[in-house]
Amino acid sequence: MKLYRTVRTAFRALQRNVMRAFLTTLGIIIGVGAVITMMEIGKGSSAAIQSRIASMGANNLLVLPGTAASGGISWGAGSVMSLTPEDSEAIAAQCPAVRATAPVVRARAAQVVYGSRNWIPMQILGSTPTFLDVRDWNNMAEGQPFNERDVRNANRVCLIGQTLVKNLFENESPIDKEIRVQNVSLRVVGVLARKGANMMGMDQDDLVLAPWTTLKYRVSGASSANNANQSAGSSSTSSSVNTLSQLYPNAQLNLYPQQSATQLADTPIPVRFTNVDQIMVAARSNEDISLAMQQITDLLRERHRIHEGDVDDFNIRDMTEMQSMMTDVNSRITNMLLFVALISLVVGGVGIMNIMLVSVTERTHEIGLRMAVGARARDILGQFLIESILLCLAGGAIGILAGKGSSHLMTRYMNFPTETSLAAVIAAVAVSAGVGIIFGFYPAWKASRLDPIEALRYE
Repeated sequence: MKLYRTVRTAFRALQRNVMRAFLTTLGIIIGVGAVITMMEIGKGSSAAIQSRIASMGANNLLVLPGTAASGGISWGAGSVMSLTPEDSEAIAAQCPAVRATAPVVRARAAQVVYGSRNWIPMQILGSTPTFLDVRDWNNMAEGQPFNERDVRNANRVCLIGQTLVKNLFENESPIDKEIRVQNVSLRVVGVLARKGANMMGMDQDDLVLAPWTTLKYRVSGASSANNANQSAGSSSTSSSVNTLSQLYPNAQLNLYPQQSATQLADTPIPVRFTNVDQIMVAARSNEDISLAMQQITDLLRERHRIHEGDVDDFNIRDMTEMQSMMTDVNSRITNMLLFVALISLVVGGVGIMNIMLVSVTERTHEIGLRMAVGARARDILGQFLIESILLCLAGGAIGILAGKGSSHLMTRYMNFPTETSLAAVIAAVAVSAGVGIIFGFYPAWKASRLDPIEALRYE
């Protein structure tokens, strides 16, 4: 009851001069509103930056084959055929920290020909439709991605980047046009959206993406026989579908007619073991990268039957440099917003302290009268402290509404990326009450220290 009476007395004192109370809280309103607006803009900008960096592969992991060695000589990374498409599927299904995976087959640099124009792309990759999800490349500029049926049937389809569109097709649409890669015709079913250069300055749009089965069995010409006969770490191109190089028939006579290179490429025979060059993995978030690496390591060691103490036949690489840059950017944005918040709220708090000191001076006679009829110093201290807190809380509530409205208007009319921040709203309320206590304590303490006799004499 005593607290209720104190709050009611403080509220009535504020009601005596509503305009002055509003102007007193104006500094808090502006400060809290600015903090809410900038926090939401900062959070939206941070999310946009994270999305942009993630699209460049910041949350991606690369699972690479291991290294073979013979006679003390290492043959380098990728010289062991230890990764399969089934490994990719198992990682996606059994690792909770992984969002998506994609097996990747690479082809050596080759000319891509369309009509009288040609271009050597930076990358010729074979993968599955999940490759676009792993690389956050789901937006298509034109056409549509290939599907799982194209992968199963090794269909001769592909996606191309904007750089190839510019250099091969100029002003015409590439959809349903056929390009030739090592004399294998691939139909363009889609054009990837522009992605720009990566962190290393490499053009990500200079790309041909096809089903991995198409690239492995048709373009590279890796038939089942070649896979069975080739040694670890070697690749064969003897069965490439290049009819221009077979100008003369083989002189060796066969009892039964043999299939031509084109027939072999058109009807690839499945093999028991099919390797891929690498597996791209997207973690669910940057915080899950370490967990994802541990889960992938445990799973692949189990699948490859690697005993405890034996060396892994695979390597996992993460994008540590990109993660460090993203962390640094987020830290700078957070520090900037905290600095702005401090300045805004300090200015509002100084205004409240100033007005409360004026109020104590104006109400000196009232304070002396209350003390004369039995009010204690702590009662006077509590009344003025509660008045200050009420002013700050009212300013904080109005500031929250003003901040939310400002961020909405900036998003709608100025295209600033914003994202609702519940933590900023809770912090604004807490900081408003804190400012009221900190900056209202001195005026309240000064009022409680007045001598009743001197206060009654004050005119």
